[in-house]
Amino acid sequence: MGDGVGGGWRVIPRAGKDLWYVERADQKEVSVPITKYPFAKDFPVICVGGSAGGLDAYIRLLTHLPADMGVAIVIVNHITIMPTMLHEILPGYTRMPVELITERLCIQPNHVFIIPANHDLHVLHGEFRLKPISKPRGWPDVITVFLCSLVQHWDGKLVAVIVSGLDGDGAAALRSIKQVGGITIAQSPETAVQPDMPESAIESGYIDCVLSPEGIAQELVRIAHAPPMKAP
Repeated sequence: MGDGVGGGWRVIPRAGKDLWYVERADQKEVSVPITKYPFAKDFPVICVGGSAGGLDAYIRLLTHLPADMGVAIVIVNHITIMPTMLHEILPGYTRMPVELITERLCIQPNHVFIIPANHDLHVLHGEFRLKPISKPRGWPDVITVFLCSLVQHWDGKLVAVIVSGLDGDGAAALRSIKQVGGITIAQSPETAVQPDMPESAIESGYIDCVLSPEGIAQELVRIAHAPPMKAP
């Protein structure tokens, strides 16, 4: 499960112990202080936000991504009418581990994480935090909520990708992503099953690239391999 991250260690929060983690390596478990967290919490996080028609985009995107990019990919699907099955479907299209997010799950690079239905998603201290969905009626804004949380609580590079879906979730947070030096990408509407969401993102005026899912994959690889910008 570690897939080489942090020397092959798998990091899991232990219930009821805020300052200690369980690390699994070679089928052994040891408890270590949080100060010995085995990898930095400043790697890039890529949020892929979608809704209706998003599955087509997720599959086309993941199929063209290598498993060792050194980034965490978080798929935020804002359909709320049924439990998500993405964590069961998508492993067939990527060599990265695919995990359904649970409370206080540690964010790791070279993993794909899936938001559970009917929850808002936040990050804090390198972990995912789940809260009851703040808009149970009408169009949800779970993509916007998660992007805003990343802006406030993640130190690494941020990439927001908006793909097929109805309504305009995510568009309201793109300016904030740009203000912290993040990168914003929209799926080209002509390649989307439902173009509303990428069109809303484009109309916000804060999108850097408009690409097909295959083109988005190429751009994400380029971003992952780009050297960090030097401070002025």
